[in-house]
Amino acid sequence: MEKAQEKLELITKYFGDFSPAQLQQFGALDALYNEWNSKINVISRKDMDSLYEKHVLHSLSIAAAFEWAPGLEVVDLGTGGGFPGIPLAIYYPEVRFHLVDSIGKKIKVVEAVSEALGLKNVTTQHSRIEDIKNRKFDYVISRAVAPLQSLWQWGKPLLKKPSATAHRNPGLICLKGGDLAAEIAESGCKPTVLEMFEIFPEEYFKEKYLLFVPYN
Repeated sequence: MEKAQEKLELITKYFGDFSPAQLQQFGALDALYNEWNSKINVISRKDMDSLYEKHVLHSLSIAAAFEWAPGLEVVDLGTGGGFPGIPLAIYYPEVRFHLVDSIGKKIKVVEAVSEALGLKNVTTQHSRIEDIKNRKFDYVISRAVAPLQSLWQWGKPLLKKPSATAHRNPGLICLKGGDLAAEIAESGCKPTVLEMFEIFPEEYFKEKYLLFVPYN
């Protein structure tokens, strides 16, 4: 129990005002992912001991940078084991998240974890992102699944068009690391780039970035 509490403190160090239900959900992630990862390997084994830093807090960098209003719709492109979608769905219980991956066993894990946590704002789809039709979202989010150029090519058709009356600025939000200069140049995009170390001054977040490409 003490170990789980220490892991949660990594989250509460940067975020306050969680409800008891949210704290319980964040606290449950450790056992849930350990259990599922032993059956279906969706997270690198060596990362499991640092699940809260490398996966949960990393995902929550989006929550630190963006304020999302209730009712917004977000698609997590290539969600893998549910990151960044599941931590964000806990953080934003009134935002709707659609988690998509082309690998069925990963979606199975996401569905099981969402159900165990009682998340009512998560839907899933076993699909390639290009095959999603007739749906539009306020934001596309993704974590290092492809080059920026590809993410924008796949993500832009899924975005709602900006509206002067709506309090939102639709776009692509992706989490990446390393030297991104060439990747950004090749993408043709002009993203806003935030350094994660400025949000979370932990050694792990050095040279990790949050990129936002607005729909325009």
